[in-house]
This record gives sequence, C-alpha cells and structure tokens, in this order.
Amino acid sequence: MKIISLYENQKRMLNKALKGDRNAQRLLYEKFAPKMLSVCRQYVKDQHFAEDVMISGFVKVFKGLHTFRNEGSFEGWVRRIMIREAISYLRKNQFVVFDSDQLDMVAEETVFMESTLQASEVQVLIDSLPEGYKMVFVLYVVEGYRHKEIANMLDISESTSKSQLFKAKNYLQQRISSMALSKKVQSY
Repeated sequence: MKIISLYENQKRMLNKALKGDRNAQRLLYEKFAPKMLSVCRQYVKDQHFAEDVMISGFVKVFKGLHTFRNEGSFEGWVRRIMIREAISYLRKNQFVVFDSDQLDMVAEETVFMESTLQASEVQVLIDSLPEGYKMVFVLYVVEGYRHKEIANMLDISESTSKSQLFKAKNYLQQRISSMALSKKVQSY
C-alpha cells in the first residue's frame, strides 16, 4: 500500500478545483470553512454576517484560484483573502471608525494578570472593543501583522495603528480588571 502525503492530496485537489471540479471545490470548502469562519468571526461580531463574509470570501478564493502559485501555504493564502473580505465588509457597512487621537510616543507596556477567562469570554471582550480598536488588535495580536502592514491594509498611518493597539490593550486590561474585581466581590 502506497502512502500519499496530505500535501500531494491537497495539491491534486487544488488542480481539480482550478479546472472547475465542483466536488474538489466542495472538499476544499469543507476542509477550510470552519477555520475561515473563525477568522471572519474575529472581525465580524454577528455570526450570520461572519458566515456571509466567509462565503463571499470563498467565492473570491475560487474565482482567484488561478493566482495561487503553490508558494507558501494555501491555508495562509485563503486566510488573507478572508481578512481582506472582513475588512471590506466592515468598511462598506461603515462600522469602522479610527480614533483620530494619535499618541506621539506609544509605550509598549505589558502587564501580566492571572486570569481564568474562557475562550468565549475572551471573544466577548474582543467583541466589545470599538471596531477600529478591534480590527487593529486582531490583525496585530491574533494574525501577527506588523503596524506597517496594518497601516497599508486599513489605509491609516502607522502611528494610528499603534495608537489603536495601545488603546485596545488598555481597554481590555480595564475590562479584565473590573471582571476580576466583580468575581472577588461575588465570592464574598
């Protein structure tokens, strides 16, 4: 029995999908949809709208499949499309407002707090961020983009990106502190 690597199977599936094979496209969609929905959900609060963004992202994936050159990860390529689609959706629906207050010097200060937050609680906290803060926070912290890349993607200055991240971190820190305080009070 010959063992075929997953990479070769994916490459073969991509070639079939590129030729319009609906079954191969469905298999690719089924393989990547759960991860890509979570990517879209990071940006779009409402699950239904996040699903819409993901579906329109997959339409772009399959229309632009010929541009994927098998250089790097296919999943990473799809992920970038989903991120751009989510940003586009938020801009089109005018949900994003970037705070015009810019900090000249943004101090990168990290405070570590012991926390027992569940993933769902963290997502609720991230969702509570104003959209501008949230978008920069997710791009920087979750996706790993640099401020220069974020600035180019969002058509803002690097200092605005840094300012939004700084404010997002402070906002989250305050919310976590108040949650911890209310849990202490409840335990008495």
